[in-house]
Amino acid sequence: MNLEVNEESRSGVDFIVGKHVYGSLYGLKPEIADDEELIRQTVLDAVKAANATLIQLMSWKIPGIKGGVSVMALVNESHIVVHTWKEYRYATVDVYTCGNHTNPEKAYKLIVERLKPEYYSYNYADRTQFPTSSPVKKEELRFEAITS
Repeated sequence: MNLEVNEESRSGVDFIVGKHVYGSLYGLKPEIADDEELIRQTVLDAVKAANATLIQLMSWKIPGIKGGVSVMALVNESHIVVHTWKEYRYATVDVYTCGNHTNPEKAYKLIVERLKPEYYSYNYADRTQFPTSSPVKKEELRFEAITS
């Protein structure tokens, strides 16, 4: 998948290039899902793989059988986050970057390779300021109240 946005089609106007890769990892080994240091290093390496600029790395461990690890890299271009649940052998991964120089797909692939799930999901959302597909016009948006 080519995540690059064609800047030439924007007539020289500055715009936001937002690329969002996210998904779930299933069947993690509990010892990997509970390894804060491994996940911290993985997220640090994912920052480099994405060609992003690290501002701050935060992590915390949730104790107990239903515990896990959360690691968040705040980058100049947005964020990279991993949350794990060792009991469920599960993790969520969120890589959101702005700028044509970044590659969140490489970061996501690195995280998958390091955490070694049995299988995983992969999602991509174009968060670019200008629509790259069929935009929905303001007057076409309809919201209905949900009643029970």
